[in-house]
Amino acid sequence: MTDAELQAIGEKAVDVLRTIYDPEIPVDIYELGLIYDVQVSDECDVKILMTLTSPNCPVAESMPEEVKEKVRSIQEVNEVDLELTFEPPWTKDLMSEEAKLELGFL
Repeated sequence: MTDAELQAIGEKAVDVLRTIYDPEIPVDIYELGLIYDVQVSDECDVKILMTLTSPNCPVAESMPEEVKEKVRSIQEVNEVDLELTFEPPWTKDLMSEEAKLELGFL
């Protein structure tokens, strides 16, 4: 695959991530800043590094599975490797301007 094709898969993955919402906050997980990194390998495997708003988040079990399933549903994607991290810990500073505006932080 060309770099452009791999980049297009990465963009599709981000588009899918924008459809997943934190149940407690009416903003998608990408705009919330919960996604730290999305990488696509030459084999079309996607690696996602993400966090949650807190280690005790009520969706700590279900949200990573939802992320993996939805990204895996992209036709070109083979495997999805999701790594959950709490380093650095999530803060409101990681939110996009759009998310901050939506939640009244601006």
